[in-house]
Amino acid sequence: MPHQDPAERRVVVTGPPRRTRRALGYYRPRTEIDEQTTLGHTYVRSLMRSQLRAGLTVFAVLCLLIGPLPLLFAAMPDARRVEWAVLGFGVYAPLVLLARWYVRRAERNERDFVRLVEDR
Repeated sequence: MPHQDPAERRVVVTGPPRRTRRALGYYRPRTEIDEQTTLGHTYVRSLMRSQLRAGLTVFAVLCLLIGPLPLLFAAMPDARRVEWAVLGFGVYAPLVLLARWYVRRAERNERDFVRLVEDR
């Protein structure tokens, strides 16, 4: 058996192709996001904008709900028990409902985004 020189020996490395061509007419949003194209950036920015809109809505409702309370308390002298009742019980239920709405809205935004970019 002849001895082969190490410089002449060839090594073939196989693996998945680094870049594949898209078939004409076949559209993959996930690929657009992974490759960080302009369209993928637009998709992600749209998700972030919808999440920001939900967060700002919650913040605005909180400001309208809790913002006037110091003025209300200042207008009622010697009403310590009323203040604690309003803060402890009157604000708690709306805060829980608002938090619940926000979580559901954020999850729905994410579900809609995943449905948009899924390969189907």
